[in-house]
Parts: sequence; structure tokens; C-alpha cells
Amino acid sequence: MTAVLMLQGTGSDVGKSVLTAGLGRAFTRRGLTVRPFKPQNMSNNAAVTDKGGEIGRAQWVQAVACRVAPSVDMNPVLLKPQSDTGAQVVVHGRVIGTAEAGAYQARKGELLAAVLESFGRLSAGADLVLVEGAGSPAETNLRAGDIANMGFAAATKTPVVLVGDIDRGGVIAALVGTHAVLSAADRALVQGFLINKFRGDISLFDDGLTDIVRRTGWPSFGVVPWLAEARRLPAEDAVMLDPVLGTPYLIRGELGMVSPKLSRLLVAVPMLSRIANFDDLDPLAAEADVTVRFVPPGTPLPADADLVVLPGSKATLADLRFLRAQGWDIDILAHARRGGRVLGLCGGFQMLGRTVADPDGIEGPPETAAGLGLIDVETRLEPEKTLRRVAGMAWPEGPAFTGYEIHNGVTTGGGLARPFLVLDGRPHGAISADGRVAGCYVHGLFDSGAFRGHFLAGLGLPGERADQAARLEAVLDALAAHLEAHLDLDALLAAARRAPLAG
Repeated sequence: MTAVLMLQGTGSDVGKSVLTAGLGRAFTRRGLTVRPFKPQNMSNNAAVTDKGGEIGRAQWVQAVACRVAPSVDMNPVLLKPQSDTGAQVVVHGRVIGTAEAGAYQARKGELLAAVLESFGRLSAGADLVLVEGAGSPAETNLRAGDIANMGFAAATKTPVVLVGDIDRGGVIAALVGTHAVLSAADRALVQGFLINKFRGDISLFDDGLTDIVRRTGWPSFGVVPWLAEARRLPAEDAVMLDPVLGTPYLIRGELGMVSPKLSRLLVAVPMLSRIANFDDLDPLAAEADVTVRFVPPGTPLPADADLVVLPGSKATLADLRFLRAQGWDIDILAHARRGGRVLGLCGGFQMLGRTVADPDGIEGPPETAAGLGLIDVETRLEPEKTLRRVAGMAWPEGPAFTGYEIHNGVTTGGGLARPFLVLDGRPHGAISADGRVAGCYVHGLFDSGAFRGHFLAGLGLPGERADQAARLEAVLDALAAHLEAHLDLDALLAAARRAPLAG
């Protein structure tokens, strides 16, 4: 019988994704066949599977942690926010439409069948399935029709471990409060709790643990100390870049440290309102001689930046308006006039062209908007989304890389005669006539150490660079060892093997 364990949190960003990845690697190192699963995810950081479906980036990382190929069944429902109230709905790796928040809440129950179908396929042949919840089960207003937390757990009788984040404060109230608001049936699914992100002497929290156990009746599986290396894992969503919630990470560097590094290259990245796949910049941020600075709204781009990167966006036209509202268009054009370098990735590539047209209303009301005009191309958004893994090299015969495309646009124009890359044997992307502005649709471009080294050498930083895959493996192994040392993995596995629960 397949063992199943679900990690739910007292709130968002308590570390569920990281813990699922770390436990996946830890149990895989014990010889178990482990599969990650998240019934419903909301994120614009997505990845593409080998079969051409999209899933949350966190589930892709968790699959790597479990040493298995990523599958759309690992994240059957993915919501990609396009506005403050609406999102694109992806089921089994394919877009089925868009929905406003209220309308989606009304139809969540319909998607439970898709979730259970994927869960059944994923469970077959696995020793253990690690399920990650979303948000918090304490959001009782969302319990009816829920498929992300207790709704899924109740439907599958999956044991639950509740995760509390002590770093944000109030963890005793968060855990005890969650116990208080859950129904008796949902409460019975919880097998225990664990505390995440502890800083300092763990023994100082012994009385806190005792109090939580006394008030809830749930046992503790352990306390996980803060692990700086965990910040090297790709972030699941843009909360990490929020100008209020994520201020320490506006400057991303080695181990995600707060202070800027003494580096030789400054990369400025405007924080677009619908920024997507910003983990494309993680390999650059990990370099000792590079600082990647995410610039929040209302703040000008630094005049001393060596490179400005326009990242991906889930809503290119809306983010073009947002970019201009911040005055970043003026900053970028001034940067280019000074001879600075500019790189556009996916939606950022589209923005660098002359126009972006949406005649079919893919992102909203049909419209055409002027781009920044730094590359001689124009883009037309089309209903059919491009989803594929790719392999290529720097133009014309430079270092190789692998990555993926995930976009709706088709880009044409004279600028394509000066390609940036060779992709699957064909020219791809574009470079401006002066050679200082470039763009392409490839995500994961900098994961290749050879390509990253080639690119940085062109900016005056020669030297060998490590592959991001090797860095990721090292972090996952360190995370697994960390959890082995501080959690009762035997007790967690015993709880998982109680599935399906009676009742």
C-alpha cells in the first residue's frame, strides 16, 4: 500500500515547498520511491515537463529532489494570476480558460475529479507520496469545495502534518488557533505538527512545544532550525519579492543574504506587477562577482547598473503599462543610450520590440501597445500557448544550454535576422543593431554554467561557472541531511503509512 503524507501550513510561505523537497530527497536517499504532489498551486513561476505540460516550479524542484521525471500529475491544477482578481486556469498541464476569483471558488469542486485522477496515477508504483497543501486550512471561508488542503485530505483520507513558521512570530497562536477553527473531522486528520525556520537555541522553545501539545493534543515531529542554503532553491511565487513581505530578498545573492555583495557586475531587474519565472536570474545571483537587484515599484532603476533584465510576465501588456507608470521605460532607454546592456526574457523580450498586439483579447480587452523599440521586432499574442523543452547554443556556435519555452506570443520582424541563440538548430531571438540589447523566449537559459560563463565574459567577467543543476543537487542533499538531523523521520513515515485512515 502506498504511504501518503500531506504538509499543510498555518499560512502561506511557512516553508511547505522547501520541506516537501527536503523530505522527498531524505526519503529517496533511504531507498523509497517518492513522488511529490500538490493538488492546486497558484504561481506564475512555472516549468515545462518533457511531455510539454506546465506545472508549478516548486513541483519541478520536488521531482528533482525525488530523482524522478517531473509530470503534470504532480500539480494537476495550476492557477496563474493575470490580474488582482483573475487567473489563467491550467489543468493537467494545459490551459482550460481564465476565471475571476469568485467564479473559480464556485467551480473548485468540479476540479476535484481531475485532482483525484492525477493522484491515483501518481500513487501507482510509489512507496510514498508527499502532498503539499496551499495557503492554510484555517481559512474556513474557503473550506466548502476545497481541493487544496482539508478538502483533498478528507476525500483521500490522507494524514496531515501541520507546519508552523516561528520566524514570522506567533507560531503558538497559529498552531493552536488552527486547531480551534478546524472541524472535528478535519482536526482528526492531523497527525502532528512541526516548527520551521527556528533561529537560535532550540531548547529555549521546549516550553512552547509542551504548551502546543497540551492545547492541541497533537504530537511534535520536531523543530527545524533556519537553514540559509534553502534560499538557493527557486522561489515558488513572487511573495519573495514583495516590497513589504520580501524586502530582505530584493537583493538576491549567495545564500540569499540581505546585504549587497562587493561585486563587479550589477544586474537590475524591475519587479513587474505580474512578474513570472524570475528564478531565471537565480544562477546569476549565485555568482560571487554578480549582484542581482530586484527593483521594487516606485524606485528608479539604478543608474550604475551594468545590465538591465526585463523578466518574464504573465500579462505583457498590463506590465508594459505598469513599467511606464513607474518611469522604468525612461530609465531603460537612458541606460541603453549610455551604452548599457539590456536583456529581455520571454515577456520582457516582447516588451523590447516595437509593438505588442493582442487582437484576440488573450490577456484582456483587445489592444495594441507600443513597446520600448530597442529591438526591431513585433509580437502578436495568439490563443495557442507554446510549451516545450528546448536545447540550443549561443549564436552562432557558442556554448550549449537546455531550457523551456512557455508563452503565447509569436514574434516577427527584421531584428530576427540578428539572432541571439540557435534553438533546436534554428535561429532564435534577436539582438539590436548595436549589439547591446538582446531578447529570447528561453527560460532556464543561465542554468548552463558554460552558457552563463560565455554571457558574463561578454560583459567583462571571464571565468568558469558551475552548472545550476549541480548547485541544486548540493542544496537538496544539505536540506535532506538537515531534516534528518532535526525531524523524527521514522515517526513521519509511520504517520504516512497509516493512510488510508479509518472513518
